[in-house]
Amino acid sequence: MIRSMTGYGKARAVVNGREITAELRSVNHKFFELSVKLGRAYTFLEPELKNLLKKKISRGKLELSVTVYNLDTPDTEVTVNKSAARNYINAAREAAAELGLTDDLAVTDLFRIPDAFTVIKSETSEEQVREDILSVVNEAVDSFVEMRTVEGESLKADVLEKAANVERMTLSVEQYSPESVAAYRARLYDKLKEVLEDKNIDEQRILTEAAIFAEKIAVDEETVRLHSHIAQLRKMLEGDGEIGRKLDFLVQEMNRETNTIGSKSADIRITELVVDMKSEIEKIREQIQNIE
Repeated sequence: MIRSMTGYGKARAVVNGREITAELRSVNHKFFELSVKLGRAYTFLEPELKNLLKKKISRGKLELSVTVYNLDTPDTEVTVNKSAARNYINAAREAAAELGLTDDLAVTDLFRIPDAFTVIKSETSEEQVREDILSVVNEAVDSFVEMRTVEGESLKADVLEKAANVERMTLSVEQYSPESVAAYRARLYDKLKEVLEDKNIDEQRILTEAAIFAEKIAVDEETVRLHSHIAQLRKMLEGDGEIGRKLDFLVQEMNRETNTIGSKSADIRITELVVDMKSEIEKIREQIQNIE
């Protein structure tokens, strides 16, 4: 089952006194690229989160954001070293009085005093935090993958429709190509008849010229390969795994065959078909850029 490279997933849960929210989003990218936004206290989980995502996602530029709020107890406990603060303030006021400076000390100045505050982290089980965060992230990833899968089915339907259009036009090219040879032979016969007037016309010469022309404009090989490429495309879209890059190469080959048909064409109908075929193939190419 194919998946889109764009997607979004979110999960939120309150577990063990913590509110944990995980959000995952992605855009198109040739490879797997992940940026993780975590609180400083949880950065130890970043390698494990990356491995978790790589197991379920192969391509895309991803951004994972995880926020954790402690509801029951604060993350940290802050105490004031009043003795140290008092000594700094007294020293500052004495210096201000001696130097004739204005005493403009405020409460906020306490935060600039070294050692005025002591920060004590609350005791938490690192293993418990790990399990809780991974559980919520897993839920967000599942939601993300589900959205990618739904979008992938829409992409698949659109690509198949456009591939069917290309195949239909390829059949028309195969129909018109022999008609071009017959029309050329008729024009050549009329031209020689006009030039030679009542003289005998060399039928063998006409056949030879028509054969040379037929060889020059023959597109059998190109149309056969186009049919083969379209069959491969359908097979890939019905398969699993990462197929985006393979599809991109296949579409390049389809475009190459179509260009060759256009360069050989001597029939305005085929020329017009080639323009339409290239347009449909370009639309396919644009769509598969979104496929994982």
